[in-house]
Amino acid sequence: MTAPTRPVPSRFGRDPTAARRGENIAAALLLGFTVIAIVWANSPWAQSYSALWGTEIGLRFGDFHAELSVKHLVNDGLMTFFFFIVGLEVKSQFTIGELTDRARAAVPVIAALAGLVVPALVFLLFNPSGDDARAWGVVISTDTAFLVGALAIIGPQCPARLRTFLLTLAVVDDVGALIAIAVFYSDHLSVLPLVIAVALIAGIAAVRLLPAGQGPAYALLAVGLWLALAMGGVHPTLAGVVVALLIPVFTPERQRVEQAVDVIRAFRQSPNSEYARAATRSLRESISINERLQTGFGSYVSFVVLPLFALANAGVNLDHGTMAAAVRSPLTWGVIAGLVVGKFVGITGATALVRGAGLGVLAPGLTLRRVAGGAALSGIGFTISLFIIDLAIVDPAKQDQARVGVLAASVLALSLGWAIFRITDWLSPPVSVGMTLMREVDPDRDHLRGNPNAPLTLVEYGDFECPFCSRATGAIDEVREYFGPDRLRYVWRHLPQERSHPHAMDAARASEAAALQGRFFEMATRMFEFQDHLEWEHIYRYADGIGIDLARFDEDLHSPKVLHRVLDDAQDAELMDLGSTPTFFVNGRRHSGPWDAASLIRALEAGD
Repeated sequence: MTAPTRPVPSRFGRDPTAARRGENIAAALLLGFTVIAIVWANSPWAQSYSALWGTEIGLRFGDFHAELSVKHLVNDGLMTFFFFIVGLEVKSQFTIGELTDRARAAVPVIAALAGLVVPALVFLLFNPSGDDARAWGVVISTDTAFLVGALAIIGPQCPARLRTFLLTLAVVDDVGALIAIAVFYSDHLSVLPLVIAVALIAGIAAVRLLPAGQGPAYALLAVGLWLALAMGGVHPTLAGVVVALLIPVFTPERQRVEQAVDVIRAFRQSPNSEYARAATRSLRESISINERLQTGFGSYVSFVVLPLFALANAGVNLDHGTMAAAVRSPLTWGVIAGLVVGKFVGITGATALVRGAGLGVLAPGLTLRRVAGGAALSGIGFTISLFIIDLAIVDPAKQDQARVGVLAASVLALSLGWAIFRITDWLSPPVSVGMTLMREVDPDRDHLRGNPNAPLTLVEYGDFECPFCSRATGAIDEVREYFGPDRLRYVWRHLPQERSHPHAMDAARASEAAALQGRFFEMATRMFEFQDHLEWEHIYRYADGIGIDLARFDEDLHSPKVLHRVLDDAQDAELMDLGSTPTFFVNGRRHSGPWDAASLIRALEAGD
């Protein structure tokens, strides 16, 4: 390998490996604190465990006085942030991510509904009548926190789309379970606070219309909604999901990005505090509130909230008397069967039926066997299951039996999920969709810069109307200059995003017509330069400006050869499930993470 001609710039941006490492650390913390809670609750110091979480915390303001235990502070207060983060991620997936395809979104939503109903029916087979039958709600909820942690601990191959599927399923599950609590387990619903909650929800939906101060407005109204739901007799963690689903999400807009660049340029020329604040504000506002909140709160939830939640809730008393009674109890076995069998059968069966009936599709690379492993993990129930035990069961002894059932079901569900993933990964390794370039580079067909036989290859799937593809051209120029034409070949392929860029297909056809006259990259450069003006009158002007024969250009534009050339690239991208531009492949492997010059240089050198 030739020595680099200049130092590689320092890395910035999110490292996907570091992100995965963070998820693994968070999962380890969750499991560790769960074990600590169980050991503590069954140790000689068990009384201190109960005393800590039962400690009352009060707030007094004049004649007003409110109290709640430390455990409720964790479960009802801090866990709201967890549901908030999950709601933000799912809102993002539904709006600009993989679940914008409603056919894909239909599967986890319907599977979640089946995962609510079938476990309850299984539980009622063991407890068809009497006071115990009222505890059917214990088995309907999947613990989202432990589900995500278990998936990270098991580490199945290619978990990204499965994680999105399960998060969507879990949020629908959580909302359904919380509604069930409000309808079936709330004996003291208060109408006035719930009316106020509805008004606050309307206010939260209108915050996006404010010209400034949206952050404080969201925070104030969210706190008000939490209090209103708590006073109205509804589980207040529902506030986290509601607020998250009402916060807007969008891809960065070209105009805002350009404004941020202008301010940064001014700060570079004249560094001062005013420009620094303006640059910070411009950069922040170019990203949606949804993404900023995910980044800002996500680590606190993973490393603080979830471990505290596990410590507060996993301390089940496992003395001999409780275990002996649980083994003979239909209540315990109903909880175990409902969570382990009901969740698995309901989610897997509903997924198979929805796919078979043509009502929805799974994302590429996500098979029914992968869903079955996730369905098994969905039998892990903690937060809402333990909460409903306190609401549905009066007898303390029966409560302990139900808690044993929840704990046993969680262990069995984790084991079953692990077994399914390991066996299916061994029998039929999942295809890593989109991670490997499906069609090799062909110098006689592809639009290529550099030595056709260069040892390094950078392939870009792009869109001439995409502002980020336009920005990436500068990074690509730096990368090509760094390696030189003999070491790197750069290839452009088409991925027109017609839903968001109405002129993208026309521009792609124009570039192919120009390519027939040997002017592909000249035409591409001109269209990127005037990206906001890609009407046909402008495109013909650009073609004329770079010396193209317009009569031949017009004829080629309407030829099947040009159209099929664009569609071939787009169909390859669809088969690889590429959903955004620009998407890069480095030496045949899909590049994840930032696509600035420094990141691309590092990725190329790693494969040199």
